[in-house]
Amino acid sequence: MLLLTGAAGGIGRAVTRLYAAAGGTVVGLDREPADGILACDVSLEGEVQAAIARVLATHGRIDDIVHAAGVVGSAGIEATSLAEWESVLVANLTSAFLLLRACAAPLRQARGRVVLVASSNALDGGSPLSGPAYAAAKAGVVNLVRHAAKDWRKAGVRVNGVAPGPVDTPMLHRLAPEVRQRLASQMFGGRPIAPEEVAGAVLFLLSDHAGGMTGTTLNLSGGLVPG
Repeated sequence: MLLLTGAAGGIGRAVTRLYAAAGGTVVGLDREPADGILACDVSLEGEVQAAIARVLATHGRIDDIVHAAGVVGSAGIEATSLAEWESVLVANLTSAFLLLRACAAPLRQARGRVVLVASSNALDGGSPLSGPAYAAAKAGVVNLVRHAAKDWRKAGVRVNGVAPGPVDTPMLHRLAPEVRQRLASQMFGGRPIAPEEVAGAVLFLLSDHAGGMTGTTLNLSGGLVPG
């Protein structure tokens, strides 16, 4: 059984489709619930704990976790308010910490698997298109992957991450067409990453094919960030 945050977003929906197509059960969490998605603001400790308790009461276990929830900022350091800095950090990084902590017991019991969605901004420092807080938060996600992987290695829990570049979702569509085209022109194939491509990488990391991988974050930037 997969617990998926950010389930109503473009990446979340793609992960849901692929996981379900492979025969798995998905329980989605999102601030904007829809059919089959539970309401939960994963930046709030009480809501995370209540959601996990509800999932365990219904399903009895959590085998896999994918954390795809997050928000983006904008502008440079001088134009970023303290309120925006803090809210973006909480939405992207603190939420991942709260989720992992709340799910520690069922993950240990299931010898489970975790994938945290970071960003190519974590690898290259980002830009004013998404802001300093987003870059810092996603870099924190990458190191949280490393820390959790070491923390839970002896428990048999694998923790990995993915760092997508621009993905063809509403988060990208907030940008002007000429900005999107400029970004796409720097990427392999001259196009943004498809949500299904991110989902495919996520499903690989959850699978036994990645059984020797933990503490790793895959670069899915389409060549935008080398390495």
